[in-house]
Parts: sequence; C-alpha cells; structure tokens
Amino acid sequence: MITKFENLKIKKNLKVIVSAGILALLFSCQNNESKPQKLKALWKLESMKVRDTATNTWSHYKDGMDGYLLYDGNGHVALHLYEKGYENTGLKFPNFNDTISLEALKHITKSYYYMGNYKVSEKDSIVSHYKLSHSNPSEFGLTAERRFYFNGDTLVMQPVERKNANLKLKWLKVG
Repeated sequence: MITKFENLKIKKNLKVIVSAGILALLFSCQNNESKPQKLKALWKLESMKVRDTATNTWSHYKDGMDGYLLYDGNGHVALHLYEKGYENTGLKFPNFNDTISLEALKHITKSYYYMGNYKVSEKDSIVSHYKLSHSNPSEFGLTAERRFYFNGDTLVMQPVERKNANLKLKWLKVG
C-alpha cells in the first residue's frame, strides 16, 4: 500500500517529468535551421562599418555603402557592393566598348562585385567564398573568408583576412 507521503512524492516526480518533456518539446520546435540553410537567401546590405583601431570606434565605410549578397543554396555566391548613390549618375557606359570616358571609368571603381562558390564551416562559423570571377582581375581564383553569425534576421559578417579585419557588414534578408 502506498502511503500519502509516497503518493505526493510520485505526483511531484510526475510533474517534473511532464514539465521537462514540455520544455524539450518547445525547444525542439524552435527554428533549428543549419547555418548553411539560414545563409540561403538574398541579403541587402544594412551597414558596412570600419573600426578605428586607435579609438576603437566604428564609422560608416566610405560614408556609407549599399549592396547585395546572394547565397543560392547550391554552393554559389554573388556579391555586389557599391557606394551609396552609385546608381544615380548621368554618365553613359557603353557595353564592351573601349571608348568609355575617364570620368565613367573612375565612377565604375566605386563598385565591387564577384561571383563564385561558397563553403560553410559550421564549427568555426566561417563561410569561404571561392571567387570564380571578379571586378578586379587580380582577384580571380582567390578565396575570401568571412566569420558570421545571425542576430534575428540580420546576418553579421567580419572578414577573417588581416587587411579587412576591421570591417563589419550587416545584411538584412530580402523577402
């Protein structure tokens, strides 16, 4: 025969077990999407900042940048960065023609883009971009590594390579 004390103890243990089960169920229902799956999207640049190492303060890179980053989920990446207002120009740009003005050539240097393949190291939270083509011919075939994390729907990236390590890019998911 179970005593009143043992009955209370059993009920208490059952409550703990049921509560633990409910918590486990709630946590399993959260978005446990893998990092590569979360990357798969079109991202719009929210901000690109540079850290002044002397004062440890952040400011907008080149007074502000715009751009897009695309991860297609099949291992392909496309990036286009450009100075704010880049698209607002009266300059004419003939395609595949060597008669472009010096002013137009200077304007084009305010745009940076590449396409390539990417691979994610979930353990290190680093995405590697293998550049198949690039707006700068000397960067064809090079790799860029970006440490990344998610803050809600914001993708935050910082270059791993020393020359760009003081940059921080924040991207918002489009759509």
